[in-house]
Amino acid sequence: MPAGTLRFVTFEGGEGAGKSTQIRLLAEALRAAGQSVEMTREPGGTEGAEQIRKLLVEGAAGRWQSETEALLHFAARAEHLAQVIRPALAAGKWVLCDRFADSTLAYQGYGQGLDLEWLWTLRRHIVGPTEPGLTIMMDLPVEKGLARAETQQRYERMGLDFHRRLADGFRQLATAEPDRCRIVDASRERAVIAAEIAGLIRERFGVSL
Repeated sequence: MPAGTLRFVTFEGGEGAGKSTQIRLLAEALRAAGQSVEMTREPGGTEGAEQIRKLLVEGAAGRWQSETEALLHFAARAEHLAQVIRPALAAGKWVLCDRFADSTLAYQGYGQGLDLEWLWTLRRHIVGPTEPGLTIMMDLPVEKGLARAETQQRYERMGLDFHRRLADGFRQLATAEPDRCRIVDASRERAVIAAEIAGLIRERFGVSL
């Protein structure tokens, strides 16, 4: 494991990509290997951040100005980091998170057109050294992901063009940070995906699953 690498694994991707299922399967595998695991999500993870989540995922697609929306995400993230993620890492736990700062770059930056450097400035300020040790980018054709999505909340209703920009944004983020990010084909059977992710965990952290 590279020096300074946190046992903090984030799962990113568009709607319906299967992130929650793969987080659960990885958590089960890690626990079976004797590891302590904290599973969490964004936006959310704390009482206050879950209240912000409701503001973000409910209501009309155009409910917020894009800048307001990005700031709400980072406000929730600041609470999440302070109350859940950093304490869990300090206690020696693995943290598996369903979405993190890459989602804000993808959704509000690539998807909604906000200035990427402004979003990176916010990220550097709020996240600081608590960047993920590994980010799994779950890649799935947009139409297939939207058909799989279990809910029709704000983001699912933002239209195909938005979701195509979003998918392209995730790929660009992964390409820009190849050491941290790995793209995983999410169109396959879940057991095949889980096996690939277990291999990525072994490669990155030296943990046998």
